[in-house]
Amino acid sequence: MKQSTLFTKTQKESPADEVSKNAELLIKAGFINKEMAGVYSYLPLGLRVMKKITGIIRDEMNAIGGQEIVMTALQDQALWEKTDRWDDKKVDIWFKTKLKSGSEIGLGWSHEEPLVAIMKNFISSYRDLPTAVYQFQTKFRNETRAKSGIMRCREFVMKDLYSFSRNEAEHEAFYEKAKEAYKNIFKRAGIGHLTYLTFASGGIFSKYSHEFQTVTAAGEDTIYIDEEKGIAVNHEVLTDEVLAQIGTSREKLVEQTAVEVGNIFTLSDRFSKPLGLKFKDENGEEKNVFMGCYGIGPGRLMGTIVETLSDDKGMIWPESVAPFRVHLLALGEDADARDEAEKLYTQLQAQGIEVLFDDRTAVSAGEKFADADLIGIPWRVVISPRSLKDGGVEVKKRTEEKGSVIKIEDFIASLK
Repeated sequence: MKQSTLFTKTQKESPADEVSKNAELLIKAGFINKEMAGVYSYLPLGLRVMKKITGIIRDEMNAIGGQEIVMTALQDQALWEKTDRWDDKKVDIWFKTKLKSGSEIGLGWSHEEPLVAIMKNFISSYRDLPTAVYQFQTKFRNETRAKSGIMRCREFVMKDLYSFSRNEAEHEAFYEKAKEAYKNIFKRAGIGHLTYLTFASGGIFSKYSHEFQTVTAAGEDTIYIDEEKGIAVNHEVLTDEVLAQIGTSREKLVEQTAVEVGNIFTLSDRFSKPLGLKFKDENGEEKNVFMGCYGIGPGRLMGTIVETLSDDKGMIWPESVAPFRVHLLALGEDADARDEAEKLYTQLQAQGIEVLFDDRTAVSAGEKFADADLIGIPWRVVISPRSLKDGGVEVKKRTEEKGSVIKIEDFIASLK
């Protein structure tokens, strides 16, 4: 992509109505646009990052046997009444509206009910189990507050996977695979070193669950980390019983502020029983399907990456999720330098290397450098009369203070 044709522009000033670092930087850099509190549109650069993140998540869900579908956002009142989750007194984050006929419908904030209704058409025997189904779906949640940028929204995409098993033992085997898949996701996304498997409350689903918490000052949770074991406990379940269960003690724990970037739950028959999702076992006996659910928000993960990996100049994207791998800058009005920049742009594209080419002519070198730091692409490559005189291009990683001049062919070879 050529930056001269990119319709979005960077901003010098931070948006006045944002208090979160992730929203400030993403808006300044032209990755997202704020529509209203808790509602953001993803612009070309932001969408490229989101696609990289969802690609990583999809890889890991497919690797453990997940099958992808897409369900509807519109929800049937009668279905949710069967699980006692339609009443606003029970679930206070519903967005609801009415059809022209007068019937009330909701906008999905979760999808256990509709998926169980779907699976009733396909699960009837033990031979149909185990299975796992997931989706990337827009959720709508009427949050009381939405002040954490894209980490807490009223409209957002979530990857939710649901597992269906014959019994608890079969469920536990899949649950352990899901744990490892989630660890892989955060490692591949560049924040694995900051993210801990965290023992937490199961809420309305079960006594306990597991969260994946990333250490950041922007977080809303307090966790206690056992660095030696690489696990943590959420403050809400910090009891001697829990500590004994996971084999640690209060003396080993370090308190940190963190943000939840994913969670996994055991559902048992919480939804299969009231909605009638049953199967016949080997003896012909009818039993409730044993379920689990596994959630992660790509947008929240994107916001967390910005919160944890940025500096005072802007964002620092890991190569795995960066909108482009290389940010190519052409400096000055020298025709030879601009020709070499165009040639390198073509070469990089031919090699399948994603490159954003800052070919703008009415922008100073200082502004281009500032924009490159703000946007945060991993490699900055500068072609100028000076670099050509010194023998090639100036190459600098986003995390480095200074770059070095190397031959163009050597740089291309290093990327390959």
